Amino acid sequence: MRFAFKRSASKPPETMPAALSVEIGAVHHAVPVRRSDRARRITLRIDTRRGSPVLTLPRRASLAEAERFLANHVEWLESRIGGLPQAVPFVDGGLFPLRGTLIRIVHCPGRGTVTLSDDADGLCVMVHGQKEHLTRRLTDWLKGEARRDLTRAVDRHAKTLGVSPASLRIRDTGSRWGSCSSRRSLSFSWRLVLAPPYVLDYLAAHEVAHLREMNHGPKFWRLVALLDENYQEAETWLKEDGPGLFAVGRDGGAV
Repeated sequence: MRFAFKRSASKPPETMPAALSVEIGAVHHAVPVRRSDRARRITLRIDTRRGSPVLTLPRRASLAEAERFLANHVEWLESRIGGLPQAVPFVDGGLFPLRGTLIRIVHCPGRGTVTLSDDADGLCVMVHGQKEHLTRRLTDWLKGEARRDLTRAVDRHAKTLGVSPASLRIRDTGSRWGSCSSRRSLSFSWRLVLAPPYVLDYLAAHEVAHLREMNHGPKFWRLVALLDENYQEAETWLKEDGPGLFAVGRDGGAV
């Protein structure tokens, strides 16, 4: 959501609160406010990683303009927040998907690592340490698992095409599952390790194909099909179920 903003060269930037409050369905939501030197207009968007709205302002936008813009877009904000997947926080006893299979979180006080275990109740992940560090420790472990799975998939597909990426990075992106830079660096969302393995494998094939074709033309898709003949199934899964992955590990509290 965007709103054209007229600059005022004479007036210095006004002090802005860290967040503005907006009421949606009798619930008050805190909307973080950010100023940006690059912004030319007021924008309102949903941060899919945090499940919360963000209001971005040009440096010289006033508090009154920010509040008016937010008030004028309550209905838009309500529809977007209402459409967000339900949060799946990392808590003791909670469930979340790993490689497409639901597993249970078991917090274990005391020292130790994060490990997978298959007990009488099914597959679970054992997270040692203090409970307040559970989310961070489990997230770090999942990033490591994602790196391992993606490295294997990228190496396999790169060998098929006779190419070699300059580097492989694991990130927590808000929209893009993967990317390939002009410097041949591949980046992926760690959340791909939550999806079924064929989905992660497709994203690896997709970005490796960009090492040969930096576009989405017919030649590119022929390369993708060569690496993954069922890639359309993975694309369908991402469109239908991918948004839910951004809710995994997110706090279930109010925005």
